[in-house]
Amino acid sequence: MFRNYFKIAWRNLWKNKAFSAINIIGLASGLAVCLLIVLYVVDELSYDKYNKNADRIYRLDADIYFNNTSAIFAVAPDPLAPTLKRDFPEIEEAVRLNYQSDILVKKDNQNVQDHNAVFADSTFFKVFTVPMIQGNPETALKDPNSIVIDETTAKKYFNSTNVIGKTLVVDNTNYCKISGVIKDIPKQSHFHFHFIREKTNNVNDSWLSNNTYNYVLVRPGVTQQKLQKDVDATINNYLGKELEAQLHTSLKDLTNKGSHFIYHAMPLTDIHLYSNKSYEIEANSDITYVYIFSVIAVFILLIACVNFMNLSTARSANRAKEVGIRKVAGSLRSNLITQFLTESVLLSFFSLILAIGIAALLLPLFNQLAEKQMSVATLFSTWLFPVMIGLVFVVGCVAGSYPAFYLSAFQPIDVLKGKIAKGFKNSWLRSGLVVFQFTISIILIIGTIVIYNQLDYIRSRKIGYNRDQVFVLHNAWYLDKQIHTFRNELLNIPGITNATISGDMPTSPQFDNEGWFRDAAMDPTKAVVLTNFYVDENYIPTLGMQMKEGRNFSKDFPTDSVGVILNESAIKVLGFKDPLKEVLYRPDFGNSTISGSVAYHVVGVVKDFNFSSMHQNVGPLIINKGENWGNIAVRINTKNIPSVINSIQTKWISMTSGQPFNYTFMDADFNNIYTSEQQTGKLFITFAVFAIFIGCLGLFGLVTYAAEQRTKEIGVRKVLGASVGGIVAMLSKDFAKLVLIASVIAFPVAWWAMHQWLQSFAYRVSISWWIFIVAGVLAIIIALLTVSLQAMKAALANPVKSLRTE
Repeated sequence: MFRNYFKIAWRNLWKNKAFSAINIIGLASGLAVCLLIVLYVVDELSYDKYNKNADRIYRLDADIYFNNTSAIFAVAPDPLAPTLKRDFPEIEEAVRLNYQSDILVKKDNQNVQDHNAVFADSTFFKVFTVPMIQGNPETALKDPNSIVIDETTAKKYFNSTNVIGKTLVVDNTNYCKISGVIKDIPKQSHFHFHFIREKTNNVNDSWLSNNTYNYVLVRPGVTQQKLQKDVDATINNYLGKELEAQLHTSLKDLTNKGSHFIYHAMPLTDIHLYSNKSYEIEANSDITYVYIFSVIAVFILLIACVNFMNLSTARSANRAKEVGIRKVAGSLRSNLITQFLTESVLLSFFSLILAIGIAALLLPLFNQLAEKQMSVATLFSTWLFPVMIGLVFVVGCVAGSYPAFYLSAFQPIDVLKGKIAKGFKNSWLRSGLVVFQFTISIILIIGTIVIYNQLDYIRSRKIGYNRDQVFVLHNAWYLDKQIHTFRNELLNIPGITNATISGDMPTSPQFDNEGWFRDAAMDPTKAVVLTNFYVDENYIPTLGMQMKEGRNFSKDFPTDSVGVILNESAIKVLGFKDPLKEVLYRPDFGNSTISGSVAYHVVGVVKDFNFSSMHQNVGPLIINKGENWGNIAVRINTKNIPSVINSIQTKWISMTSGQPFNYTFMDADFNNIYTSEQQTGKLFITFAVFAIFIGCLGLFGLVTYAAEQRTKEIGVRKVLGASVGGIVAMLSKDFAKLVLIASVIAFPVAWWAMHQWLQSFAYRVSISWWIFIVAGVLAIIIALLTVSLQAMKAALANPVKSLRTE
């Protein structure tokens, strides 16, 4: 019996090739996009779960609010984690990390610039699950001169992983013995270290400095709330004592005056999606994007399923006479139900097979867009594939339910007389489904336009400095005492107009935040936390910043060594009315203790410029004149940039004895800050195109069905003199009305969704009225073009043939 059902189902599908193809391609496209998004979401949710004890590991983050200035960091005081382990038995293990983004490694007597190094406590391998290929994790970081490298690094420098005991020369002077080789840290991790060194020489006992990543592993059964209580008690005790000793105030007094020093225990598995604090080891994602893409996946799948059901129910009306004849011939209703359901489920499973193929073909491109390393194999190794099979089965059953239960219930005499062939116009269900499809498509169109506008705004907004054609030479400290000579010689190269020496670039994260005071007695109630830049007198003119008041630093003023420049935000926080007459104070540290204060006079006010992400407002900044040799920023004014770079490299090699020449351009560094948003924009556009494509496939099928149902009517109208344009308009107007209704529904929903997304940016575009007009008109044009193709075909048909059809 079932064999017969399948044979008839196959014949019917083959007989109606166009409808079958549209149905299969439409559902397969929706399923393929859904599969890709599901892979993306699963990948995002799996970060750091490779750790055996991932559910018991926490990072300790700083949340400081001090005299109207706020700072939220992914780092904390260096002593915090080991103190917790010492004082509280529920802490099983603790580890601290000091990240070193760049590291110099000697290979074949040449220095190579490498990345992602870290100084870690010897307990690193007790907290994190990082399998070791060679070496003993218990002793690998016991020796201060030991170093652990990952598999890729071992092969890069030694062409082998059997390198235990070999020496690696790092940062010119450190001869480190390789004590272990680990497997490459999985892609789904919030850090990826290639070099791990012992932390002994990087210890800072101050509770007032936040410069270390602190992680703790709690014992089984210890809750986040219990850990937070332990952290709070530790901060109140040790930080409170240091505040009293150094600043002669208590933590309680500061708290009563509105300040707070909170250190949050953040679950390890939450870091990637819920933490976008200052000084993250790597850029994290955002749970918002997971929600957005999950909703898009559901919407696209719904569009595809609606198409499938719409076309299935539309086509089923043409089989009314078949149902009548089969019932007259003795078929039972149960046989008809089984037949229709079999056809529908078979069609949906064909779609699933095609969807997996489409997903496999598109996955490399999708990986490139999302910067992932996902594999289709994931679908077959998890719960996803059984769920997808179940979903396809349900879709097939629901789509086939109309002909199976509705048509099979009619009396044969009514069916054979054609009483149930009411045509397209009378189907409010199909009209509702078309409205639903285009509502989602219009929402995605509006979302795409808003995201594009926001990204364009970020690229084009005046950010307070000119980042175009600024060449940034990194690791300038290799020049040592020759750095000023090097900078002066650069100015002799044609095309270079200026250059500045500073480690503080507005496109790189800043670690230096410090408390400044408004009185010599350093009253904590008159203190503010400011971001510190250390620059030379060429910094502001080279980067094209604008002074609002006062002057820039100058060699003509020796007192500028104790002078500072404030930005406009700092002036507001400090409440200065006449800033050029003001003096700020900072602690004078002698023998690691405060021995008084040093006065700094304000020499100028620079206009605000963005030195952090546009997700945040410009913070209070203080610019000091001082030596900071991290980078040299060079202003270039020529079209022949490669020639200028070659000239800079030649001088670099001659003055650094072959140290690595590592550079970027400031505009590229700026764009890298918004990589996540750029990826989101590209993915959003891709998904919007798919949604519109699937919706148009369904619309094409429905107008084909509508024209088929009204073949005789079209023939009569043509005989009576109706024009081709009139017939096309007649077939199109119903669909145009549906798209207009969809627009009215989509506009407020899209506005609300994109308004919520834009709230994460401190600097954002407004959602203009024209965006909705463009989206609505675009949707109508797409719909009418789709409808007109088939409507024209029907209108141009020979009316004689049309009238013979019945």
